[in-house]
Amino acid sequence: MLLRRVARPLFATWFVAEGVDVVRHPAPHADEIRATLARLPAGLLPPSFDAEPTDGQLRLAARVHGAALAVAGLMVVGGKAPRTAALALAALTAPLVVANLPDRKGGHDREQRRNRRDRLVQAVTFTGAALLVAADREGRPGIAWRVEQARTARADARDAT
Repeated sequence: MLLRRVARPLFATWFVAEGVDVVRHPAPHADEIRATLARLPAGLLPPSFDAEPTDGQLRLAARVHGAALAVAGLMVVGGKAPRTAALALAALTAPLVVANLPDRKGGHDREQRRNRRDRLVQAVTFTGAALLVAADREGRPGIAWRVEQARTARADARDAT
């Protein structure tokens, strides 16, 4: 369908652009990762995360996340396993939701809170859209329906003999 061929690349554009930006400029994203890790409750992370990650480790984590976003976005654009790629995009966007949750400690001015809220809404929106793309079967029946039809046909063939 023409709509699907146009809509999927439009949908994936943000992921590719965001991923490339993170790979090219990881420092601000590494700072966000550090701030997010600091806000997480104690005991939520595995014991191996007790040590404070270095700036290099955080930049590497940001770059890996950005590259994964870009690759999965390009897979959606190219039509290579688009449902699986969209599911990966939804999973990769989930940390962005956590990172942009409202900060109860305060200390932010109105503009910072507005920007954080906008990023949260954007991340939630793109996560939902990625889940919709992942569920799109392009008009084909699902596996459960196919199995049921095969069972019915087999039972009908057995009854006919």
